[in-house]
Amino acid sequence: MKEKFYLTTAIAYTSGKPHIGNTYEIVLADAIARFKRLQGYDVYFQTGTDEHGIKIEEKANSAGISPKEFVDGIAAQIQSIWDLMNTSYDKFVRTTDSSHEKIVQHIFRKMYENGDIYKGEYKGLYCTPCESFWTESQLVDGKCPDCGRDVYEQSEEAYFFKLSKYQKKLEELFTTNSDFIQPASRRNEMYNNFIKPGVEDLCVSRTSFKWGIPVDFDDKHVVYVWLDALTNYITNIGYDVDNQTDQFRKLWPADLQIIGKDIIRFHTIYWPCFLWSLGLELPKKVFGHPWLLMNNDKMSKSKGNVIYADELVEKFGVDAVRYYLLHEIPFASDGNITYDLITERINGDLANVLGNLVQRTISMGNKYFDGVVTFKASKDEIDNEFISSINNLYSLASKSIENLNVSSAIDEIFNVLRLSNKYIDETAPWVLAKDENQRDRLETVIYNLLESIRVCGTLLAPFMPSTSDDILNQIGNNDKLLEFNENNTYNLTQPHPLFKRIEVEK
Repeated sequence: MKEKFYLTTAIAYTSGKPHIGNTYEIVLADAIARFKRLQGYDVYFQTGTDEHGIKIEEKANSAGISPKEFVDGIAAQIQSIWDLMNTSYDKFVRTTDSSHEKIVQHIFRKMYENGDIYKGEYKGLYCTPCESFWTESQLVDGKCPDCGRDVYEQSEEAYFFKLSKYQKKLEELFTTNSDFIQPASRRNEMYNNFIKPGVEDLCVSRTSFKWGIPVDFDDKHVVYVWLDALTNYITNIGYDVDNQTDQFRKLWPADLQIIGKDIIRFHTIYWPCFLWSLGLELPKKVFGHPWLLMNNDKMSKSKGNVIYADELVEKFGVDAVRYYLLHEIPFASDGNITYDLITERINGDLANVLGNLVQRTISMGNKYFDGVVTFKASKDEIDNEFISSINNLYSLASKSIENLNVSSAIDEIFNVLRLSNKYIDETAPWVLAKDENQRDRLETVIYNLLESIRVCGTLLAPFMPSTSDDILNQIGNNDKLLEFNENNTYNLTQPHPLFKRIEVEK
């Protein structure tokens, strides 16, 4: 039996088309899911859409259609962009699915019967875009601390979840389980800003709008959107309050939940308390990834600085966009995107370092050995370091992925690709080709390069799946051994550029 690995993204809010910053999360999760499959894990990768709340109701009213029609259109658009980016999710969930809605009602009732939910009156400052209530002390310059927009005083009858009951458990979680939240800076921020001052009970129902899951024992109320949205991670893998399927027992707890840093409070404070209330284990790790900025500024439609994935793909291609997103956003700090920066990466890393290496090596193999290259064991001192770098690569890349540092894993691969280009210069195959006595040495050099390309090409699959396939097809070998193998035969094709250089002026 393979070891399971259950991975989730936050579910995308269906208020509009996702921009490239939103798209980053699904590409990041996909790269980790694909790498885990490469390592031999039985991966289950879930994503989807979050479709209830007052914001949706208002947008649908403005558009003159029902909320369901509105979210159907946006959910289809989101899924098409996830598919465009070649993401390998196992399930795309929607919170308007009837099965999810029914189980959320059961969960709400169980929490109520447990004494964790009670009825009261809510008076607070509400941010509509974030679907969040705030206290006066949490505001920043009088505005929502998450999005910077205006908040409005609201008062209504509501059900509350007893977050305060779990204060001690939260303190213990944050002080003893250093692995639960990554990076550490997010854990410190949550602990100091929200847990240390003391958590307040959470409003978990609304009566001022109808677009939500009705509380089945009090249909004047609909379930607060975050209780509805967060529970998708269990409702869609077979959880129900009195019945857990084999799939749920196999997959839960989640091994990794990937979310944006702006919603980490909901996933590391509210979500653990909901799970404790249900008697369930917590996810093993929550990763609050950084943002992608446009010209070092947060993307916003009102600022007019939003870029969409489909626009970038049309200009640069899927794998080039995936490469940029995965390589240029560091583990713990925000990344930046501009057309100039993407062009720089394509020309430098993809066309020059990777594409040039593959094309040169295949061309030499075709020219000198009619496209069939085998290992001739004519070794030289210079080969040892080169082969060692190939053999160490999988271990180094795996360690980076284990630390959720995808950018670093890609760097490890490109380090070996750069060494390969250097190896060509140092061994000078064109000089060896002039000496018939050096024919075995020449073939060994070309073979060593092809082994490097094969291992690097295989390890690039999680990040640039189509490019990886193209490389392995061009070299005529898809041996999956992730270290140097002396027993291969390469049947080379005619090479073609993996990436064309972009002429900036044009």
